[in-house]
Amino acid sequence: MNKPQQYCPCCQDQTLQTVELHGQQVDRCASCNGLWFDDAELSQAIVHGSELTDPYCVKNNFGEKLAQHQYHCHRCNSKMQQYHLLKNYQVTIDNCARCNGIWVDGNEAEQVLAAPKLQAALTILNQKVCTKSWLFQFFTQMPKEYNIKPHRTPIITWSLLALNILIFILYGFDNNATDWTFRYFALDSLTLFAEQQWWTLLSYQFLHGGVLHLIGNMYFLWIIGDNLEDALGPWKFLTVYLFCGVIAALTELLACYLVDRDLLMVGASGAVAGLFGMYLLWFRHASLTFMFIVWQKKLNPAWYFAIWAAMNIIGLLSEDLSVAYWAHLGGLVAGLAVGLALKQKVMAKNPMLQLLQRPEAKILR
Repeated sequence: MNKPQQYCPCCQDQTLQTVELHGQQVDRCASCNGLWFDDAELSQAIVHGSELTDPYCVKNNFGEKLAQHQYHCHRCNSKMQQYHLLKNYQVTIDNCARCNGIWVDGNEAEQVLAAPKLQAALTILNQKVCTKSWLFQFFTQMPKEYNIKPHRTPIITWSLLALNILIFILYGFDNNATDWTFRYFALDSLTLFAEQQWWTLLSYQFLHGGVLHLIGNMYFLWIIGDNLEDALGPWKFLTVYLFCGVIAALTELLACYLVDRDLLMVGASGAVAGLFGMYLLWFRHASLTFMFIVWQKKLNPAWYFAIWAAMNIIGLLSEDLSVAYWAHLGGLVAGLAVGLALKQKVMAKNPMLQLLQRPEAKILR
């Protein structure tokens, strides 16, 4: 049986129509798309829509209690009370304390119906740094990442890790093998043009100059590659990874050409720097720990990689020729360009990323 028509608390002059939403008969305003849920209807719709196996009570998870709203309950005419949806997700929701009905504005429905997933994500993102993470970074000088878990197994990321490590094992501990490998597969500006070894624009990305060089690049690929592969899909991720590595190589080659300097370069740093650019655009909700001597702090990825970029610029100014700083910066810019170009599509395919980028999501750092 249909519920009797009532007026929209927001529009006031529009009647509500009964519609089905995630197995519940709810009232919707055709003008503003707002939704009215009687008593437990919202909780049941969330359980059904999120495919939860356990019960969920939306009211038990309300965040801060706010001022009374100008909306009046369309059933008992009582003034409605506003709450934040969750403690750290500050979209507002209106509750009638008298009849237990809940009003959700049309532009907030997606966020409200995703409440359990948002709560789970924010629990991970807002973890505090602990002794274990401090000790790890103090002894390794590598950051700890706080981010949501990917939905799929990062096959390409793991394959890249395995391939880089395997290749290094095959040549890295024998000088003759290293010389032969670098002769044919490192990026050498002389042989690149004289002998047209164009494949080295790709192959150099899988070679490393030493164990620490390998560990540094592979660690960053490991901590951020899985989320980027999840957002892009495996083959597009691989394409973008290699593309950023090629742009990094071309940037370093151009810089060397302009100062009439020969170049011999190996390493995945340029490709990984490209991942940095995409990561800071698509995962602003994530955190990476930064350590200064003994002080550790969670940082927004944009701040973390801004510090990293600044260190590379300082390296350029110091004229340190042992590091391919231009390749790092070229890869970063390539990643930023790809990130901006694909951001709209990536967010459309990954609604949770879009919800966590909204200002209502409060990330504690």
